[in-house]
Amino acid sequence: MIKNDLKIALRQLLKNKSFSIINISGLAIGMASVIMLLLWIQNEMSFDRFHAKGDRIYELWNRAKWDDKLECWPVTPKIAAKSLRTHYPEIEKVIRVDWPNNRLLITKDKRLFSHGNAVDPEFLSTFSFPLLKGDINTVLSQPRSMLITPKLAEKLFGKEDPIGRVITLEDKKQLTVTGIIANPTNNTRFDFEYLLPWKFTELDEGEEENWNNNSTRTFVLLKENIDFSTIQNKIKTLRKDYSGVNDVYEMFLYPSYKWHLYGSFTNGFEDGAGKIQMVILLSIIAGFILLIACINFMNLSTARSEKRAKEVGIRKTIGAHKSALVAQFLSETILLAAFGFVIALLLVKLCLPAFNKLSQKELYIDFANPYFWIFSISFILLTGLLAGIYPAFYLSSFNPVKVLKGTFKSSGKAVTPRKILVVFQFVFAITLIVATIIVNQQINHVVSRETGYNNKNIIFHFLTSDLTKNYEILKQELLAQNLVQSVTKTNAPITERWSDSWGFEWEGKDPNDRTDFDRYIVDDAIVKTAGLKLLQGRDFDLKKFPTDSNAIIINESTLKVTGFKDPIGKIIIDGEEPFHVIGLIKDFVINSPYEPTTPMMMMGAKNGWFNVIHLRLNESTAAQDIKKIEQLFKKYNPEFPFNFKFADEQYAKKFDDMQRVATLASIFAVLAIFISCLGLFGLAAYMAENKVKEIGVRKVLGASVLNITTMLSANFLKLVGIAFLIATPLAWYFMQKWLSDYQYRISIEWWVFLVAGTIAFVISLLTVSYQSLKAALSNPVKNLRTE
Repeated sequence: MIKNDLKIALRQLLKNKSFSIINISGLAIGMASVIMLLLWIQNEMSFDRFHAKGDRIYELWNRAKWDDKLECWPVTPKIAAKSLRTHYPEIEKVIRVDWPNNRLLITKDKRLFSHGNAVDPEFLSTFSFPLLKGDINTVLSQPRSMLITPKLAEKLFGKEDPIGRVITLEDKKQLTVTGIIANPTNNTRFDFEYLLPWKFTELDEGEEENWNNNSTRTFVLLKENIDFSTIQNKIKTLRKDYSGVNDVYEMFLYPSYKWHLYGSFTNGFEDGAGKIQMVILLSIIAGFILLIACINFMNLSTARSEKRAKEVGIRKTIGAHKSALVAQFLSETILLAAFGFVIALLLVKLCLPAFNKLSQKELYIDFANPYFWIFSISFILLTGLLAGIYPAFYLSSFNPVKVLKGTFKSSGKAVTPRKILVVFQFVFAITLIVATIIVNQQINHVVSRETGYNNKNIIFHFLTSDLTKNYEILKQELLAQNLVQSVTKTNAPITERWSDSWGFEWEGKDPNDRTDFDRYIVDDAIVKTAGLKLLQGRDFDLKKFPTDSNAIIINESTLKVTGFKDPIGKIIIDGEEPFHVIGLIKDFVINSPYEPTTPMMMMGAKNGWFNVIHLRLNESTAAQDIKKIEQLFKKYNPEFPFNFKFADEQYAKKFDDMQRVATLASIFAVLAIFISCLGLFGLAAYMAENKVKEIGVRKVLGASVLNITTMLSANFLKLVGIAFLIATPLAWYFMQKWLSDYQYRISIEWWVFLVAGTIAFVISLLTVSYQSLKAALSNPVKNLRTE
C-alpha cells in the first residue's frame, strides 16, 4: 500500500512540474533556514552543559546595594576561596580562574602571543576538559608547570612531543610543559590555549588577603546530595562572617546551566533577560519561517483542488476510504518534504561558512552522529505532516456525486482558510521588516551618539616587558621627532573600564551614599591625548605641577554626586590618600554605549598602576608616522612585536552583537518575504490558469490589459493590506518592549510602518503582476478555441 502511494505521489510530482518546483523550492529554503537557526540554537543551549558534574558546579556571585540599586556581579575576592574550603563542608572543591591573559610565549625558534588562564588544580577534575597527556593529579602541582592545547602545541613545536619542553614567558619566567589539554569546544565560556597553576600568580603577588579587591572568578563543586537551599543561605553571609568587617555584601551561588543564557539581574534578582532572549526570538523566527513554507504548500494544494476533484471522486466511487486518500496525499507531501530536505542540506552546506562568519561560531553538521539522522527523519515527517495535513483532509472530503456530475466548485467565500493563511504569512513578514528597520535605527542612533571624546587617531599599546622601564625615554623621542601630538599611560584602554570603587570620601558626603565610581588612573596629558572636553580647570601636567600625581579630574556625573558648586581645589580621599581636583570634564562613554554615562574619577599616579600607553597621532601623517613609531617601540622593547590597536576600532566593536542581530533580522525578513511571495506566485499562476477562458471572454468584449491585471491582482493585494493592518500594532508592541531594555534609545516613528507596508505591497504586486500580465496578454482566440 505504501509503495503504491509513493508511486502515485511521484507521478503527481512529475506530472505537475511547476507546482512541484515551487513547493519544493519553498520548503527547501524554509527548511534550510530552520536547520541553520537550529544549529545556532543548539550551540547556544549546549554552552557548558557537557560537564559531567555540571549539576553540581556553581559560580560565586556578589550582591550589594549601590546607587540605590541592588547590583549583582560575578567578580569576587581571591581570598574567598580559602574561606569556602575551610568553613563549608558541603563544598567538595573550589576553583579560581583569573582573567584571560594574552602573553608572549617564546621557544628556541618561535615567538607568538597566546591567551590562557591561571587556575586552581581542581579545575581539571571539576570541568570536563579532557587531559590528553599528563597526570591529572600532578600536571598543575608546580608553580612553573604549564598545560597547553594541541592547537598551541602545533604552533610552537610542530609535530614534536611538547611534554617536558620549556616555554619562556614575556617576563623571562620559564615554564615546563607538563600536559596536553584538549582544545576547548565552541560551546563553553572558557577560551584558552594554555593553563597555568594558580600558584604561578602568587610567586610575585603573594596570597591575596584583601576582601575588598573583587578581582577573580570563583567556582565551587558541591558534594553529592547536598540541599542547595541550605548552602545558598549559608553562603549569603560569607564576607560578613570571614572578612572581619560588617560588610554590606551578600554572596550567592549561580548554577552552571544559567551562565551563558541568563545572568541578567534587575535590582538584585534575575529578570529573565540575557542570551535566552535571542534564543527564544530565533526559535520563534525558525518556527514561523517553516510555517510560512508549509502554508505555501497548503495554499497551492487546495488551490489545485478542482484539478484533483475527479481523481478523488473516482477513487471514492470504486471504494477508496477517506483514510486511504489521506494517506496518499500525505505521502505526496512527505515525498516533497524529503526532496526539499535534501536540497536544504545542500543549501546549508553552501551557506554555513558565511553564517558562521556572521554569527562568529563554528557550526557544522555531524553526518556521522545517529542523532542527526533521527532528527532528519523526524524533521521531514514533521514538515510533511504540518504542510500536508490540512490539504489531505480537504481533498479527501470531496463529495463524489457532486464531483462526477460537474457541480463541484471551489469555495468562493469572502473568508477562506487559504486567505487566512496568506494573511498570516504577510503579518509575520511585515513584522520582521519593521523589526529590521527599528533595530538598524537603534544601532545608528547609538553609533552616532556623542561619545564625549575624540577617539579618532588614537592608538594604544600595552605596557609589555621593557616598555615599563623605558616609557619616559620612549615618550620623549616620540614627541621630539614629532611623531605624535601627545602621549600618556593609563591603567586601562580608553574604551574600557577595568577598575571601579565606592570608597571615596569628600566633604559633605552623605554617610549613606554608596555611589560606585569608574576609576581611571593616568600619569599626564590625558585630556589632550584622549581628546576629552575640559569644562573647568586644566589637564594633568607633571612637569609644571609635580603634585599632579595626587590630582584628580572628575566628570559631570561625579560633580552631581558630590554636590560641589566649584569643584577645582576640592579634596577627595581614596582610602587614606587625599587627591585635589584640578579639572572637570564632560561625561564620555567608556562602558556600554547603550547606557547612560556614569560617575568617574580620573586619578593621578600616586595610588595607581599602569598597563597601557596611549598615543595621539598627527592626523595628516598618521600612516607614515606609525612605521617610525614601530621602529622606536622595537628599539625600546626589542623582545615584543609592535601590537597596537586603534581606539575608534575598539569602540566600534561595542556594536558587534547588535549589528549581528540586525543582520540576522534582515536576512530572515528577506527570506520570509521571498517564501511568502513564492506562494503568491504559485497561487497567481493557478488563478490565472483557472480563469483563462474568463479572461478570453473579457478581452473579446473589450477589456484592457490593465483591467484584467487589476482584476487578477486586487484580491491578493487586499490580503497584504489586511496583513499590514494586523502587523502594525503587533510590531509596535514587540519592538517597544525590545527597546525598553535600553536606556539610550530611539522613539518608534509612524513612517517605519508605512515603509514596511510599502515594501511588502510593492514586492507582492510585482510577484502577482507577472502572472496577471502573462494571462492578460495571452491570445483570447487560443483560449476560447474549445468553446
